[in-house]
Amino acid sequence: MGFNMTGEQVKRKLRSEGKTIRQWADENGFSYILVSRVIRGVQRGNYGKGHDIAVALGMKRAVGEDA
Repeated sequence: MGFNMTGEQVKRKLRSEGKTIRQWADENGFSYILVSRVIRGVQRGNYGKGHDIAVALGMKRAVGEDA
């Protein structure tokens, strides 16, 4: 799976890797609450930490990255 994954796809991917959202957040230096909000779609991840999380999860492309 590449970019533009949905929250459900991200959850499935983490499950297949045997990781919880909290484990992923800790391993990547992000707040569990923010990661959970981005995955659930409560926080859109258009800028700031939310965007950084969405990029790291594969939900969005990094700024300036080719399509």
